Amino acid sequence: MNKKSEKFLYEYLNNASPTGFESSGQKIWLDYVKPYTDDYITDTYGSVAAIINPTADYKVVIEAHADEISWFVNYIDDNGYIYVIRNGGSDHQIAPSKRVNIFTEKGIVKGVFGWPAIHVRKDNNEKAPTMENIFIDLGCESKKEVEKLGVKVGCVITFDDELMDLNKKFVCGRALDNRIGGFMIAEVARKLKENKVDLPFGLYIVNAVQEEIGLRGAEMMAARIKPNVAVVTDVCHDTHSPMYDKKVSGDQKAGKGPVLTFGPAVQNNLLNDIIKTAEKNKIPYQRAATSRVTGTDTDAFAYSNEGVASALISLPLKYMHTTVETAHYDDINHVIELIYQYLVQLKNGHDYRYIK
Repeated sequence: MNKKSEKFLYEYLNNASPTGFESSGQKIWLDYVKPYTDDYITDTYGSVAAIINPTADYKVVIEAHADEISWFVNYIDDNGYIYVIRNGGSDHQIAPSKRVNIFTEKGIVKGVFGWPAIHVRKDNNEKAPTMENIFIDLGCESKKEVEKLGVKVGCVITFDDELMDLNKKFVCGRALDNRIGGFMIAEVARKLKENKVDLPFGLYIVNAVQEEIGLRGAEMMAARIKPNVAVVTDVCHDTHSPMYDKKVSGDQKAGKGPVLTFGPAVQNNLLNDIIKTAEKNKIPYQRAATSRVTGTDTDAFAYSNEGVASALISLPLKYMHTTVETAHYDDINHVIELIYQYLVQLKNGHDYRYIK
């Protein structure tokens, strides 16, 4: 990571890109990746693909998703308190005492998720935070005062937290899921350009929207690009953190390398190529299994069109869907290197079918 890419990392990760409202982050991402690519396309909902060799017939996708979990204003009561619904898999249990940004036509309005003081909560009957009782306080005393600030039903809300370094080993903040993926695929593009790699195929570096509510952006981009190969990067759980059950969630640890997933949506010949690439280049990797679907944009690409050879390279992440999502710098670098080395060795027109 050089100074320019580090600046991009912090600007891109600190910017808010809630599901359905990703455009500001997409502009930051595209401005960074443009110098390393030949062209780009966008779609109606805001997904972006930066392209190397846009006229090539054989098309390879590397992909991440751009959106972050958030909240919507759902109800404003007469006393000026705001009640919310989820936009993606937002965690109600971490909400109390968090600062928030509410995005309005007048600009950002600051607020807090309030919570009763410990003094008045009964130990034997203490209520936990739920979607029914968490609320936001803007410092207003009436619904009219809230609306005067520009806050209305449908305004989107994010936590007010920014990226930081932990012990010079980890990067920590909100929305690493999965804008850290957008950072990594952009760095692959930079590395290809700076190393003057002449790819024999078309490379589509896709930053898709609306993954958190059902892989929607990837579905649209897969239909538009019609790729031959798709390598998706997302995050997975560091199961060495406290309170995980490895028998249920697998055995993955931050700092031990990218996680390669085995499952029906993952094309085995492609996965074997990625494993061989990792082993040849001495890139550490870990293994995970999934019963049916991966739950990532891999599924959207794999089952699109007539079927696309797809694989998933995951970044082990601590504390997913919180404001302190934490990833190891070594893993970030190894994901970038693994995707890069895979692309360098890939032959134009490679046929991944099992039966030919």
